[in-house]
Amino acid sequence: MNTLRIALLTHSVNPRGGVVHTLELATALTALGHDVTVFAPAAPGETLFRLPPCRVVYAPITLSQADTVAMVEARIHAFKHALIEHDAASFDVLHAQDSISGNALAELKARGLIHSFMRTVHHLDHFDDPRLAAWQRRAYWDADQVLCVSEMWTREMHLTHGIDAMTVPNGVDVARFTPRTDSHDVQLKQRFGIDGGPIVLSVGGIEARKNTLALLEAFASVRRTLPRAQLVIAGGASLLDHDAYTRRLLQRAMELGLSVGPNESVVVTGPLEDAAMPALFRSADVLSMVSLREGFGLVVLEALASGTAVVASAIAPFTEYLDDTTCCWATPTEIESIASALLRALAGGDVDFEHAVPALLARFSWPASARLHVDAYRRFLAKRAPVFH
Repeated sequence: MNTLRIALLTHSVNPRGGVVHTLELATALTALGHDVTVFAPAAPGETLFRLPPCRVVYAPITLSQADTVAMVEARIHAFKHALIEHDAASFDVLHAQDSISGNALAELKARGLIHSFMRTVHHLDHFDDPRLAAWQRRAYWDADQVLCVSEMWTREMHLTHGIDAMTVPNGVDVARFTPRTDSHDVQLKQRFGIDGGPIVLSVGGIEARKNTLALLEAFASVRRTLPRAQLVIAGGASLLDHDAYTRRLLQRAMELGLSVGPNESVVVTGPLEDAAMPALFRSADVLSMVSLREGFGLVVLEALASGTAVVASAIAPFTEYLDDTTCCWATPTEIESIASALLRALAGGDVDFEHAVPALLARFSWPASARLHVDAYRRFLAKRAPVFH
């Protein structure tokens, strides 16, 4: 088959789910023999948290902007300049992974500088600011083909937004995420004072969408049964402003008598280096993924691959690929349900790591995801090709 020249665009250099998806996809597409370039906006001195085995183009941005709208606008402009400088029209496929890069491509398309572009919708956010809302809409509405990482979002795009999307799921790297311990495990526990028992882990920072406040309330209930339990909240390298929600959580922790800090009942790590993530999953007894809205929930597969039990919200997209043998379910709007699920998981739960989990992980691999992407790219290019009579 012909080699495709593919540009993958991601909104940040930080380890967010969509960025991880981009880098894993770039790696797998490169392994299939395709010519891949990753575009990412970066302030001076910034680099991707993990370098893929392909070309990387950094779109220069100023170090800080006044607010979220200014930040998004600056990144759109940075993308446009970088794409023009690197002859965007010469790529076979221009594939945006987010609204920021999608808007840059939409503007180049409107100016006739590119023919078309694709967009993956991981999830959509609610924005009160009309410019942010308009940018989010334009990034999928002006795309010539939309992909989604779950059936839930494919249906949502069709029913709510009138977009005929197709589903191409995530994968998981079972060579990277494994139950086998290494030197990072002890170092990580010592660094953050993760020494209680048991350990409840939440990945993705402190956000309303991640339902962190409800998890905190449920954890306080768990502590009444397991007084040495620790809650570890990791990550949080977001471009959006979650400061007010974080302040509410810290205030509520104090009201619940939960101390926050290294060696305390609640450990907030902040963003972590990439090499620490496998050890982080192995350090936990259970991953709590009780989000109110997710695109796919990639960390669920990473935790299971690491041998860590999972509590997940009993909503799509989790219900698409998990079942009673691979997780403990919780109703995310009910604190008692979350606490009960955590206690079940910590008691051993019903997660079948011998048969069900390996079968689940075998269904989701990055090489398989890359092959599905290539199929989508070739169908897209075939539709775009001119017909001569």
